[in-house]
Amino acid sequence: MPVYRLGPEPVFPPASFARGDGLLCLGGDLAPQRLLTAYQSGIFPWPHEGMPLLWFSPDPRWVIPPTELHVPRRLARRLRQGAFRFSLDTAFEQVIAACESAPRVGQGGTWITPEMQAAYTRLHRLGWAHSVETWQGDDLVGGLYGVATNGIFTGESMFCRQSDASKAALITLVRQIGRWGFRLMDAQVHTPHVVQLGARPLRRSAFLNLLRQSVPEASRPGRWQLDADLAVGRDELEGDAPAG
Repeated sequence: MPVYRLGPEPVFPPASFARGDGLLCLGGDLAPQRLLTAYQSGIFPWPHEGMPLLWFSPDPRWVIPPTELHVPRRLARRLRQGAFRFSLDTAFEQVIAACESAPRVGQGGTWITPEMQAAYTRLHRLGWAHSVETWQGDDLVGGLYGVATNGIFTGESMFCRQSDASKAALITLVRQIGRWGFRLMDAQVHTPHVVQLGARPLRRSAFLNLLRQSVPEASRPGRWQLDADLAVGRDELEGDAPAG
């Protein structure tokens, strides 16, 4: 399959044209409208050092439907005991900076370049990118950030400074967006971390169909706030902690 070069307009070739490794096109910029168009089309940027900006749409996508969230018993117990508290959209720039500096197995660098940090911070200020924060006292000990559009939250990166802090952030986010009627938490690609919490593969064609079935505004643009019980690590639902 060919790899397409983007022009000055914020348009993309169909995501179904991506290569087997998910690479679809290169070039362009990280302006808000281009980023929004990408996510609404099932595409995301993934910079590689020494190369033009690359855009991907993998097949399959790894996703967590909120109704299929798996909370391991040990972690569910920690949450009930109040090990952490949580917030949304209160420390976005701190979260993305922490994700940039987080060590990653098998990687000597990061795709979260200064340009990426600036671009997603702009998107956050416009109400489309969001962060989840995990706290112990006044210390930020974990979190993640991503983009919400068309009833799907696409996670970009997470970090952890205390055991379970990033998993707890992801669980809290999935619980909250499930209450808001989101269809999926999109983890993009396979990692053991998200599989442990219930992620499964979804064919790209099915993922794109879900995007088309909803409008961008279905994803609550603007600043987010957690429900009060989730902010203190508790959930009114008791049936989402299978043995594990």
